[in-house]
Amino acid sequence: MILAALRTAAACTSVALYVLLIGPPALLWALLTRRPNILYTVGTGGVRMGLTLAGLTVEVAGAEHLQPGAVFACTHSSNVEAPIMFSVLRPLHPALRVLYKAELRKLPILVWAFDLAGFVPLERANPDQSWPAVDRAAAALRAGNAFFIFPEGTRSRTGELLPFKKGGFVMAIKAQARIVPVVITGSRAAMRKGSPLIWPATVRVRMLPPVPTTGRTVDDRDAVIADVRAAIVTAMPSGRDGQA
Repeated sequence: MILAALRTAAACTSVALYVLLIGPPALLWALLTRRPNILYTVGTGGVRMGLTLAGLTVEVAGAEHLQPGAVFACTHSSNVEAPIMFSVLRPLHPALRVLYKAELRKLPILVWAFDLAGFVPLERANPDQSWPAVDRAAAALRAGNAFFIFPEGTRSRTGELLPFKKGGFVMAIKAQARIVPVVITGSRAAMRKGSPLIWPATVRVRMLPPVPTTGRTVDDRDAVIADVRAAIVTAMPSGRDGQA
């Protein structure tokens, strides 16, 4: 536990200093040029440094399904998954977007980078804000950008799937975009929900064949969700859905 605590402290401190020192000049350059490319480069550098210091190794399977204009629907059981997916989807930078919790707009510096990169904040409890946000995200998809989402909405404590939220699937259907199911394993061992420690681990990211939405409408969202969920359940090591 002591080693994990030291690694966690080193990773968090180093990334925080990196953001404070490298972030402002990179953000200024992006604002002056109106091009966010440098933010993705800087972001990738910070993520890789943090993962290395924390002792995390990432293995990727199914990279042939990595494609622009798609939605990557990922399982979610740990805080390390978002930075890992940002790094895994690097070939799509800077055409990668994120639907993120509006609460994260409280973060200094990063919120400006989010806005410049075209990330879309979502208030799930506020339909007046969430549905227009989904429409903006769908427009970004139609323009050729990609998104990664965590359809469970929150982290699973057991590793079994929680019910899927519908917003990300509605976004994909409105854009007639493919949905790539993504199964992430090993991340819960790296950082469990409620724990501040990051443990050395190997995290495996498996991208599955995409689920098409062409010709489907918003009324078909439950069927699309069922197709994506079935693909994920079949590919999960436990094969368990977590649904009664």
